[in-house]
Amino acid sequence: MRHYKIAVFVGSLRRESFNRRFADALVKLGPKEFSFSDSAIGDLPLYNQDDDASPAAPVKRLKGEIAAADGVLFVTPEYNRSVPGVLKNAIDHASRPYGQSAWAGKPAGVIGVSVGAIGTALAQQHLRNILAYLDCPTLGQPEAFVQQKDGLVDADGAIGAQSREFLQGWMDAYVGWVKRHAG
Repeated sequence: MRHYKIAVFVGSLRRESFNRRFADALVKLGPKEFSFSDSAIGDLPLYNQDDDASPAAPVKRLKGEIAAADGVLFVTPEYNRSVPGVLKNAIDHASRPYGQSAWAGKPAGVIGVSVGAIGTALAQQHLRNILAYLDCPTLGQPEAFVQQKDGLVDADGAIGAQSREFLQGWMDAYVGWVKRHAG
């Protein structure tokens, strides 16, 4: 049985991040042939094209993690109706220099959680637009706009009973997407 490595990008650095907790619970729904590893983005310098020829160590690490992954999973909050700057910064670093994008061909899943009723719908749409340009095939259906409510993640750090079936369906679709697109 083939093993699939997934790099997980959480677009929030907040210590008590809903999206960090959600990501940790969500990956538990993955099958045993999938391993999910967090890719740190908080230590990246601000993207500056002048640094493309000699990237900082955290940038090299980031690009290496993406290169070693069979797929990528983005779990992002929505800031001001878009993706957080820290996530966009990581995407920019890994896409440069031009023609050397680490994202190209990596099957992606996009999901997130927010206290608002529409979840992270606009951030997800912006992220999908960015990933389309970067030739990162992104799961389109099912969409999952998750609202943060008590019980979404239970006391044991698992997806709560009320959301488990829906999110298991999302994870199953993502797993199928990765299997179809991973090289």
